[in-house]
Amino acid sequence: MKNPATQTALGPMVIVAVDQHENPPLVQDELAYQILPARGKIAIIAAKWLPLRRLLIGATERKIPGLWASMLCRKRYIDEQLQAADSQIDAAVILGAGFDTRAYRLPLLAATPVYEVDLPTNINRKRTRLTRLYGEIPANVTLVPIDLETQDLADVLADHGYRPGWPTFFVWEAVTQYLTEAGVRKTFDFLAAAAPGSRLVFTYVRKDFLDRTALYGGESAYQEFVVKRQLWHFGMDPNHVVAQWISWIALVRR
Repeated sequence: MKNPATQTALGPMVIVAVDQHENPPLVQDELAYQILPARGKIAIIAAKWLPLRRLLIGATERKIPGLWASMLCRKRYIDEQLQAADSQIDAAVILGAGFDTRAYRLPLLAATPVYEVDLPTNINRKRTRLTRLYGEIPANVTLVPIDLETQDLADVLADHGYRPGWPTFFVWEAVTQYLTEAGVRKTFDFLAAAAPGSRLVFTYVRKDFLDRTALYGGESAYQEFVVKRQLWHFGMDPNHVVAQWISWIALVRR
């Protein structure tokens, strides 16, 4: 059965592609438009016209206030953290890669092994797009199909050539909310055992939002992603994230 989370891969990159019409864009990404399939390009072409672009941004903001800017800001932040860690890492692992373009547009990753990890459906779609763009998958990139809920990340990465002794930059962007708590914990167990010098950047949805304790103006998003489509399952309390992460590391490294 197809995982419904695969249907959400287009959204973030559509926002990045539309942002290229701004002068200057918040995230410089000339590949964003090219990497998307045809059905993801319609809004991007229309958004060249400023009034339509503002309408598109406004519609997104009505769903979750601040969503448009936060997606762009987090992508730029992750890019900057990757650039800062350039000489200190031996590999990059992008969990839930979707149509992300970092492996192809950031010069610092050109000579670095990059493992793009996602559900098999998304990996197949990514392979199709990359083959059309480059004729083949770039030599430094390995596409890794996996279901984080049911498969062991360490084993699957190892089967694709990843070495656990490599200091690695892990990107886990816009994924945790789609997993169960068990799936998140299992992934954190793997991350907590990463080689010394490794880095992690990840995002999460607030637990109080998923619990409907505080919707922050995002009633529309709550109804769509939590109630109707039942896509978002896991959230975290920002006041406890650091303590929770430290406790996971301590448990794994005992």
